[in-house]
Amino acid sequence: MNDFEELDLVGAATAIANKQLSASELTAWSLSRMHSIGKQFNAVFRIDEELATQRARKLDEIQALQGVTGPLHGVPLAHKDLIEVAGLENHAGSKILRGHIASKNAWVIDELNTAGQVNTGSLHMCEFAMSPTGFNGHYGHGLNPWNAQYTCGGSSSGSGIAVAARIVFGSLGSDTGGSIRHPAAMCGVTGLKPTTRRVSIEGVFPLSKTLDCVGPIAQTARDCARLLTHIARPNPDDNWCTTMPAENYEAGLTGNLNGVRIGVPQSYYREDLDAQVAQALQESLEVLKQRGAVLVDVDVPDMARLNAMAGIVMTSQAAALHREWIESRPQDYADQVRARIEPGFTHSAVTYIDAMRFQQALTEEYMRSCFKDCDAIHIPVFTVQTPTIASTVVGDTQNILKSIAHLTYANRAINYLGLPAMSVPAGFSNTGMPLAFQLVGKPFREATLLNIAHAYQQDTNWHHQRPNV
Repeated sequence: MNDFEELDLVGAATAIANKQLSASELTAWSLSRMHSIGKQFNAVFRIDEELATQRARKLDEIQALQGVTGPLHGVPLAHKDLIEVAGLENHAGSKILRGHIASKNAWVIDELNTAGQVNTGSLHMCEFAMSPTGFNGHYGHGLNPWNAQYTCGGSSSGSGIAVAARIVFGSLGSDTGGSIRHPAAMCGVTGLKPTTRRVSIEGVFPLSKTLDCVGPIAQTARDCARLLTHIARPNPDDNWCTTMPAENYEAGLTGNLNGVRIGVPQSYYREDLDAQVAQALQESLEVLKQRGAVLVDVDVPDMARLNAMAGIVMTSQAAALHREWIESRPQDYADQVRARIEPGFTHSAVTYIDAMRFQQALTEEYMRSCFKDCDAIHIPVFTVQTPTIASTVVGDTQNILKSIAHLTYANRAINYLGLPAMSVPAGFSNTGMPLAFQLVGKPFREATLLNIAHAYQQDTNWHHQRPNV
């Protein structure tokens, strides 16, 4: 076997387990692509060639003696640069944390190591996770492998690029207002934001702890299910993390949607939709219906209020975290990033406390409205098509921020509500750029979303498409 690009994560793990290829072979191939394609599209910050090579060799030796160590044995992965790896630099895409060396692994890194991953390096991200486009004023914009003139999505930009370009077989990103779903959608891969607190964020540099989530980006729903299964175990040392037991998400992928009710909001999420986005959404619904799903119309509550509350929480918590640096080192922030943090300094304590206090009531209202008669809802990831990089960086900063706000239109409130959501590839626009749809579920019902996406991917091949790089 030598066409490694044809493999997805589960396929790579299976091939290693069946001794069709070795961890060392696959890791060498991945590292080569990190150096070439990864650098070409600005997907990587750090390549851990020696460590990854040693790890793969060790895993091959172990397999020869006792078989594979876990369901990710020997599979090359790489993760967003805000996820700490002991003894290595993780600078969260910033100048300010340049030179920061992690003292220990993030919880999720330890979990994936136990499952057998080969961690090949750290991936490009937006400065302090503060952009939906892939913008980084210090280290350059992430470039979309489908067309380098277009945005790749952020803030987990390198994760989307690396999986789409078949550099690695999966990646962990973080999502505070869409930062897993954005790059997954723009790069044509599958990305899952879990329920808040489902996955421990210990050792992950924060943006807004109330809203932050860590989750997988990979080619398929099955790949995401395998990754999520092995990072969702409760962390007893993280009081923020849920104590709910882990699930085997991959085991739940039956593909059977008979009786599954999917809600389709007719307002807000489908207002001012780009025509090609609307067509992709409708075609995906037809596939799900043919798989046995029941489509039901659902109502949407006051989304303007939800979005406002999400913005207050995120910017207030980000401002508290960054205050000393912004006061002492304002020049070390890109204008676009500093401008997104600074509104947090203007919110009063009462405003912030109210946004936190209303969270449960507003979540219950959303659940009554959208989930009264369904198991999941189907909405866009973006109501517009993927923009060009030029359109998101040229001009007045405030006008740019207003423009890119359209990219978070369907996403940021989901984090405030704490709900699981995932982006699923659903075709291509006339410009050749990927399109996607989004599934949103009830709290801790990731299994439902994964099974719906898996069923869809049984009858489509958008997730198998890869850029010509």
